[in-house]
Amino acid sequence: MAPMGQLTTHILDTASGKPAAGVDIRLYGLGDERRLQASAVTNSDGRSEYPLLQDDAMQTGEYELEFDIGAYFEAQGIATQAPAFLGTVVIRFAVREDEHYHVPLLVSPWSYSTYRGS
Repeated sequence: MAPMGQLTTHILDTASGKPAAGVDIRLYGLGDERRLQASAVTNSDGRSEYPLLQDDAMQTGEYELEFDIGAYFEAQGIATQAPAFLGTVVIRFAVREDEHYHVPLLVSPWSYSTYRGS
């Protein structure tokens, strides 16, 4: 059996030291045209319930993850200014179909970082 890849993500709110629950996430494939491939809302652990891509849907190529971070901090009652410094955080990355990719987002109302996790 050929190895199958998958794409997962999670969000940690570094300002509170907790997972970011209730964040809307969208995944777009960037082939000939930008196409929505998956959407999810993070659970109480800051993760989507299922991989955003897996098995046959996991194709080599470029993707974008969108995280609605501004709405998350607004829902938390954290208003740094209007408009919020961070609205939708977009991460563009590339994958190979036979590997596992985990793209975590570490976020505060004023900054974010990411890396390829395991």
